[in-house]
Amino acid sequence: MPDVAAEGLRVLFCGINPGLMSAATGHHFARPGNRFWPALHASGFTPRLLRPYEEHELPSYGLGITNVVERATARADELAADEYREGGERLRAKVERLRPAWLAVLGIGAYRTAFHDRTAPIGPQPTTLGPTRLWALPSPSGLNAHWTPQALAEEFTRLREAADGPDR
Repeated sequence: MPDVAAEGLRVLFCGINPGLMSAATGHHFARPGNRFWPALHASGFTPRLLRPYEEHELPSYGLGITNVVERATARADELAADEYREGGERLRAKVERLRPAWLAVLGIGAYRTAFHDRTAPIGPQPTTLGPTRLWALPSPSGLNAHWTPQALAEEFTRLREAADGPDR
């Protein structure tokens, strides 16, 4: 699935891997129950609720989307740890090339495995990839019942405020 990305973005969002619906449609976060698009809008990253087929508008807001693992699956738990680690290496190279201000990984387990940090919390991370700052977000998947839509939007808002801050 192609990335939606450009050099110098404010935030490059990084999903775990494409779901089957996303792979079938060719659009990121395409499953109707996924909460990525509502959280993006509720947090103020976009002026209106975008649909997956409008993902091409994201760079105009300084935003982009990629994935840790390229292989599509029905559930992220179908991925092997090696796929996350290999994906983390590809992601590092991509970030080095694109140089977004922030890389936001959607899924704490994916972040911890891809970046070899088993204790990373949700939120800003102390490490960077060159000048790019890192943020671990909860997975927006509808399967992630630990995070309500409101709590997810609040965490996206924290990231937006950091990305819009004076030292962005």
